[in-house]
Amino acid sequence: MTANVNLPDGPKMPIFLRRMKFILQPLEYADNFASSYGDTFTLSNTSDSVIVYFSHPQALQEIFAADSSHFESGRGNRGLRFLLGDNSLILLDGDRHHRQRQLLTPPFHGDRMRAYGETIRQITQQVSDEWKINKSFNIRSSMQEITMRVILRVVFGLNEGQRFQELRQLLTSVLDFMGSPFMSAAFFFRFIQNDFGTWSPWGRVLRLMERIDKLVYALIEERRTESNQNRQDILSLMMSARYDDGQPMSNQELRDELMTLLVAGHETTASALTWAFYWIDSLPEVRDKLLKELAFFGNNPDPSIIAKLPYLNAVCQETLRIYPIAMNGFIRVVKSPIKIMGYHLPAKTIVVPSIYLAHHREQVYPQPKQFKPERFLERQFSQYEYLPFGGGNRRCIGMAFAQYEMKLVLATILSQFQVSLVNKRPVRPVRRGLTLAAPAGMQMIATPYVLT
Repeated sequence: MTANVNLPDGPKMPIFLRRMKFILQPLEYADNFASSYGDTFTLSNTSDSVIVYFSHPQALQEIFAADSSHFESGRGNRGLRFLLGDNSLILLDGDRHHRQRQLLTPPFHGDRMRAYGETIRQITQQVSDEWKINKSFNIRSSMQEITMRVILRVVFGLNEGQRFQELRQLLTSVLDFMGSPFMSAAFFFRFIQNDFGTWSPWGRVLRLMERIDKLVYALIEERRTESNQNRQDILSLMMSARYDDGQPMSNQELRDELMTLLVAGHETTASALTWAFYWIDSLPEVRDKLLKELAFFGNNPDPSIIAKLPYLNAVCQETLRIYPIAMNGFIRVVKSPIKIMGYHLPAKTIVVPSIYLAHHREQVYPQPKQFKPERFLERQFSQYEYLPFGGGNRRCIGMAFAQYEMKLVLATILSQFQVSLVNKRPVRPVRRGLTLAAPAGMQMIATPYVLT
């Protein structure tokens, strides 16, 4: 890197200490640096590269609109290779990424997505029916159970049965383990990713993945021999899709994308739902407005009606704004020099679009630390001001599905139960793997409620 490159200023903190702060105090990490250095700041990385954070809407627009040939994004996510595989959309770049994205996008939009609405409602009902009235339960565990069952039904095409239960248990185990504080650190300190046998932490993860892969490949092979051509689960739709040359996806490609959809759509939606219930209970005025809107349509409104409710939508949007599940969009590694917000970024610069900081700019969101769904009723925000699912060619393909699922789960539960925190103390997000989440032990109580 040349000495005369103009880059924004930033903290001069040792890399090890900075990473520890990023792991243990993710919000303070972002807030402290932004308050000292503004929308854009530089962090040291290695001898030949630096990390530059951007959160100004103009900068995000320039990053997301730039020709993708300027960046490599898959390279920045290689730490997920053990889980997602080499063919994951998240790890691909260039033409391969474009081709795969085109193939995977259709099932998550339009009538196909809406067809999953009743399935989501049924699963939500099944899980909430298991709650014991006036007995505390772990809200995050319940939301994880709902989103896991939805993934297995909608994406994998599995109904109740031995394979469903085996996959559910194995997938839950590996994702819970990866979300532990120790394993969260493994994403940032590669020396932890050493296999010292079955009883070592990383060894356990790899053995779990071997068992998961065996079940997933068996499912794919079985599905290939099925005569039922009318299946609408996403695995079957992926198997029937064809690249421009007429070729279908290979078994390995299917496996890698199934794992990608699982990781991207399970933990993230469960975390968002947990936060939504927290905020709805913490702010009675929000709960009252939401219940009034839901009551207008009765106890069993059509999923398509639920999806269009304005205040419910605003509550979901504000939930994803104030504590975005992913603090940052996918990092971009500069391949050929590019200019962003007047800064000349040389090759190897690591570009970080900060979702959290973009969502907490006082100029865009007055009183950004306050939960105010009304802000989404009062104005529309651009895709460079509000970006909980990232942006550009790396925006999450499951965005519409995740929002749809959130609304249906919330409406189904709130039309029957008042869900209240056992401990009313304010909580702060904690790191869970690569995401932000509510503390794992959050307890709530459900009491019957009938919309009137």
